[in-house]
Amino acid sequence: MAHDALEKLKRLLGYATAAERAELAAIARQLTPAWVPLFQGPQQAAYDSPADVLFYGGAAGGGKTDLVIGAALTRHRRSIIFRKVGTELQAIIDRMAEILGTAEGYNAQKNVWRLSGRQVEFGAVPVPGDEKKYQGRPHDLKVFDEITSFPEAQFRFLVTWLRTTAKAQRCRVICTGNPPVDSQGEWVVRYWAPWLDKDHPNPAQPGELRWFAVLDGKDVELDSGEPFCHAGTEIRPQSRTFIPSRVRDNPFLMETGYEATLQALPEPLRSQMLEGDFTAGRDENPFQVIPTAWVTAAQGRWREEGRQGPMDAVGQDVARGGRAETVVARRHGAWYDQLLCYPGSVTPDGPSAAAVALSAVRDGAPIHVDVIGCGTSPYDHLNRAGVHVVAINGAAASYGTDHSGKLRFYNLRAELWWKLREALDPAAVPPVALPPGQALRADLCAPTWSLRAGRILIESKEDLMARIGRSPDKGDAIVYASVETPKRAALAGRAGHVVEYDPWV
Repeated sequence: MAHDALEKLKRLLGYATAAERAELAAIARQLTPAWVPLFQGPQQAAYDSPADVLFYGGAAGGGKTDLVIGAALTRHRRSIIFRKVGTELQAIIDRMAEILGTAEGYNAQKNVWRLSGRQVEFGAVPVPGDEKKYQGRPHDLKVFDEITSFPEAQFRFLVTWLRTTAKAQRCRVICTGNPPVDSQGEWVVRYWAPWLDKDHPNPAQPGELRWFAVLDGKDVELDSGEPFCHAGTEIRPQSRTFIPSRVRDNPFLMETGYEATLQALPEPLRSQMLEGDFTAGRDENPFQVIPTAWVTAAQGRWREEGRQGPMDAVGQDVARGGRAETVVARRHGAWYDQLLCYPGSVTPDGPSAAAVALSAVRDGAPIHVDVIGCGTSPYDHLNRAGVHVVAINGAAASYGTDHSGKLRFYNLRAELWWKLREALDPAAVPPVALPPGQALRADLCAPTWSLRAGRILIESKEDLMARIGRSPDKGDAIVYASVETPKRAALAGRAGHVVEYDPWV
């Protein structure tokens, strides 16, 4: 082992003259790597992993910082290590100086460490939009330390320039971190779903490679890494993996008693930091509209055979192209069916979006369509076809109150989200059953609320997308499907004349 050889060389230096020691030290620096991973443990597995995108860690004390520094010093030419906040980089810089035995080569003004044949840069993106400072700057190693603190949009933007002109140089992304402490980091569980999402239908083992590609704006898991053609373009899938580590895997920290420090933490922090438990409770924003526990309980009640009578309502959130999806939600009483999700490219215009909604309807259920933006066209097509369709305009006035009758709403969007919150309250009857899935749970738990002029205001969709880096399509579709609109058949007059119904008047 290189570490043992280095220790033996150090002992031999004690028998050499001063000149011989200087010469041998120079030779040792050239022949011996500055860092070696902990032998036969998860750090070694992560160091040697062939994955294009690696997530290492989960718990505290597993040697995450040493792994990324070691990879940059021994296997890569141009590296960049990101932290969300710039001041948090200092601990990494200090550790790198400790490993090297010197701070020589580090330029504090430019946040760059230049070594013989290698360059390690340090970057921070505290504000959305800061990622554009790194546009077009290639690196063969991109590191995201504490990945759950980064919005998904920033991460995906920054990895765009993972490349090199050196033929033999490998390119990779290494992410480290602990379980997310709030809903903003939930995207990490979705991105590494085969390892972290307990609801994933095909779970992966630690270190196992899984292959992914972005098709029509959506992450798709594939059977292999073989290139293939899609829409006339050759697609080369990327591999991902997750390798968990804990303080017990780090003999140096175990000797210091750090495990006892982690054991003394209160729950759920203890489970997160000691065991790397991604299912442990998270600190929620006190103004989160729907508590995570309520959504989790509703999903726990869901059963495939639990359908409650005929279909009562359909909700559709429309997307055209991009990474967003057109999502259709179907409700039978308090039971919601599995969501129907279509890439935005499948619904490029009004007729196609109207068609996927109409194909989902049963039992004369009304279709609720968001008409702000691209939802206007499918609404018009459905309306002209005589389909029972209801336009949902979140900016419209609200005339309702909360269940206490004391609080009113700033607009219709606030009313609909709050009504779903009340339906998911554990004390509500009948109990709501939502389909399983971490992505739906993250969408429903993302918005926040506030009081403005004595009325409940829900965070706008635009502000929400800027904060979490995605469109909450699945959550919106569930909200629209939760609207109680009587079916036309129930409103028919004595002579069979259909009475038009506007639920917002």
